[in-house]
Amino acid sequence: MQGRRFKAAVYEQFARVGKAVANPARLELLDLLCQGPRTVELLAGEAGLRIANASQHLKVLRAARLVEAEKQGLFVSYRLADQAVCDFFRSLRGLAESRLAEVGEITRSFLEGREGMEPVDRRALLARVRNGEVTVLDVRPAEEYAAGHIPGALSVPFKELERRLTELPRDREIVAYCRGPYCVLAVAAVELLNARGFNAVRLSDSVQDMRAQGFPLVAGLQRWPADADGGARSNHKEKERI
Repeated sequence: MQGRRFKAAVYEQFARVGKAVANPARLELLDLLCQGPRTVELLAGEAGLRIANASQHLKVLRAARLVEAEKQGLFVSYRLADQAVCDFFRSLRGLAESRLAEVGEITRSFLEGREGMEPVDRRALLARVRNGEVTVLDVRPAEEYAAGHIPGALSVPFKELERRLTELPRDREIVAYCRGPYCVLAVAAVELLNARGFNAVRLSDSVQDMRAQGFPLVAGLQRWPADADGGARSNHKEKERI
């Protein structure tokens, strides 16, 4: 094989990955799968897609070796091929954030005027999270929490938040996080908490962002009853460091 043919053949393979991710729906599916394995049905629901459309997008990603599938009874579960795929997604996201002013403009327009969305000292907030100085809520679905979360974070899926407000402390700042800077679950959670008289702020980092910054993550489920004074008390039934 001549040098020019060799280079063309190699770059054609690189282009397979580029073609596979050159679609906003497929990028969102990768973002969701960074949280952990999911069935086609759950992925479709979270991404606002019809199941048939989600399945087709996942087949494209699978053909590029970015995701893998496993049949589980009547359902097919998808997962990322490995951690490098999530790292690639985060790098692509970061490149877009640094090169495309529109990303910041769209984000500011969405967050503008929402209570609790004011800019915060992110490093100081992360330090307080690391030191256990705040109550941390993971408002993602329980299966995503089980796949990996910050040690000490309490699992309160957003759909359950309003009916579980009595379990939360009112004398500590609450930090809510979800899937990252473009996930709206933590935005809605902070708005709800502040409207109910809590002191809540949003952490925009995802668990994968925090992994990249050296935060240890743990996997597993959790049960945490309320203390007698109404504050939340962690009583983990876990844990596996990941």
